[in-house]
Amino acid sequence: MNFEIKDVVVVNEGEIFLGSVVVEDGIISKITKSEQPLSQKDFREKTFLLPGVIDDHVHMRDPGLTHKADMDTETRAAAAGGVTTVLDMPNVSPQTTTLSLLKERYKMAAQKCHVNYGFFLGATNDNLQEIRNVDIHSVPGVKLFMGSSTGNMLVDKEEALRNIFRHCPTLLMTHCEDTNRINQRMAEAKSLYGEDPDVIHHPEIRDAEACYLSTELAVKLAKETGARLHVAHLTTAKELNLFSPNDKQITAEACVAHLLFSDQDYATLGTRIKCNPAIKSSADRQALRQALTDRRISVVGTDHAPHLLSEKEGECCKAMSGMPMVQFSLPAMLSLVDEGVLTIQRMVELMCHNPARLFGIEKRGFIREGYHADLVLLRPNSPWQVKKEIIQSRCGWSPLEGRSFNWNIESTYVNGQLVWDGKQVNTAVLGQAAKFN
Repeated sequence: MNFEIKDVVVVNEGEIFLGSVVVEDGIISKITKSEQPLSQKDFREKTFLLPGVIDDHVHMRDPGLTHKADMDTETRAAAAGGVTTVLDMPNVSPQTTTLSLLKERYKMAAQKCHVNYGFFLGATNDNLQEIRNVDIHSVPGVKLFMGSSTGNMLVDKEEALRNIFRHCPTLLMTHCEDTNRINQRMAEAKSLYGEDPDVIHHPEIRDAEACYLSTELAVKLAKETGARLHVAHLTTAKELNLFSPNDKQITAEACVAHLLFSDQDYATLGTRIKCNPAIKSSADRQALRQALTDRRISVVGTDHAPHLLSEKEGECCKAMSGMPMVQFSLPAMLSLVDEGVLTIQRMVELMCHNPARLFGIEKRGFIREGYHADLVLLRPNSPWQVKKEIIQSRCGWSPLEGRSFNWNIESTYVNGQLVWDGKQVNTAVLGQAAKFN
């Protein structure tokens, strides 16, 4: 399919310009910059063209947990949200902790995913050999749970941890929360508030210190071993002190929920915003927002983690942690652009360019000639509201229901194919396995 996207405001690699993009056989073949300078009217009225978003942190729940999500439904949600590549986590059933199971997931995705995809291999206390043998060109990295987790995905033996850092041939992405600290805080909360403490206590149980202790250890091990470390979902001002701007070896991700919500929101949203690590104080949120611009945060992802609403019933102990976010992450981040939290160029860097750079994704994440045509067209000043009926995720709800956004996603292209036309997903479109350098 060959076509041209004409007379749009292109946001790419720190620039904003009026231009046109030609796509041939799924590849960007020509980019033309207009000699006409941008006017305020252009910003208000013209369609914007961005590279497709690369979400480095999603849970599609497939295989094994498909009553709440699967590769088909969650990549529909991604496509509707302008997300053209998803990197998926290994805590499914069975957990993706062997190379044979990893291969199976890629095979499954080729038949079901409507956007491009990559899968992390999961680390355990005893699968070092699998990690050492992984093909670094077929995976974005190895996911390491250094904190409270399900099943045997928690790596809690110091020798195993050190060996993984020392011998992992690719990027290590860590979930950092100190399990001993969390267990101690949970016991204290139960003695004060009963067997299932109210969700308002979630950020007191999974507190800033639990995050800091674990993240500090991960950074220390990376510095000692030279491992390439990417710490998932930072939530605290204190953790940010462990990171330096533009560091290529040790990087950090912020997730959309932690940039939008604060602990004040538990009063109205309850367990809908319960996630691990917990949403913390408004001061922590402000520090995370600042770090988007001062470059201590390198990537914005979602930790898209759908559960049925019935699974979100209860409080700190009983309600499951996680929320669906992939469909609305781009409009949500654009709302922060509108508020002046960051520029649109920096947002594109955090959500498109930097994930491609950090994971070495071949020919994606940029609007460049010779690159795959993963593109999203957006209409500014086009208000709409998140309503249940537009939600594509199987779980059928969003913590953002009722919230209004100003930017409307008009169309999403994956490898030059129109997968979202502003109203529905073209399920005939299938994505490709991302390749990694």
